[in-house]
Amino acid sequence: MTTAATNYPLPRERNLILAALLALSTAAWVTLLWQWSMSGDAMGLTMGMAAPLFLAIWVVMMVAMMFPTAAPMILMFARVQAGRRARGQLFVPVWVFVAAYLVVWTAFGALAYPAALGAQALAERSMWLMDNAARIGGGVLVIAGVYQVTPLKRACLSKCRTPMTFVMTSWRDGAAGAFRMGIEHGAYCLGCCWLLFVILFPLGVMNVAAMALITVLIFAEKSLPLGRQAATLAAAGLVAYGAFAIAVPAALPTMM
Repeated sequence: MTTAATNYPLPRERNLILAALLALSTAAWVTLLWQWSMSGDAMGLTMGMAAPLFLAIWVVMMVAMMFPTAAPMILMFARVQAGRRARGQLFVPVWVFVAAYLVVWTAFGALAYPAALGAQALAERSMWLMDNAARIGGGVLVIAGVYQVTPLKRACLSKCRTPMTFVMTSWRDGAAGAFRMGIEHGAYCLGCCWLLFVILFPLGVMNVAAMALITVLIFAEKSLPLGRQAATLAAAGLVAYGAFAIAVPAALPTMM
């Protein structure tokens, strides 16, 4: 893979990919709003959903929230593949990379579901946990805030903010190589954002407003010039809100 490949013009492909990502993300947001309207008064960390439905909704959430933030990386991958195709070299469709990216987040959802079920079952057997659910949720927010300024978060965020660097240092040829690249970049993305999704459990799995705010934050962190400052500002906000919820539990309605 050469530097020239990354500079190959991609106006038509770029527009098509952006339109596809926008359409998929919009459809996912519409689906989430519909599911939220249908959930009614469902309670619990999993909103009473069975595993298949929870995982399906989780994947929809990832499409809605992560596709806009992953667009720069997806476009960079597409640009390189377009350059290879133009030179008659072996190229791989973009969907292979995107599919691997989704595999990482789907696996995270598959782990989150039994963890949430276990926490919910434990809470149902402990009056103390039930009485202090909001305070525990506040603690989760504090932990998420502290994680925002850890070296691991900063390292993963750095990978997410520099698509060209990732391509230049992690490029692998062929479909298997593209899939591995998607897994690798998805892992960096997971390392960057996983606790921002964990806080949806105390805030409400189907809390669309919280999803929208997290999406805006992730986009700012990854794509805007002041992204690292946005991560630090979010850290302060999460710690402050979490501490307030610990002191005043009513400030954090819980789903238990």
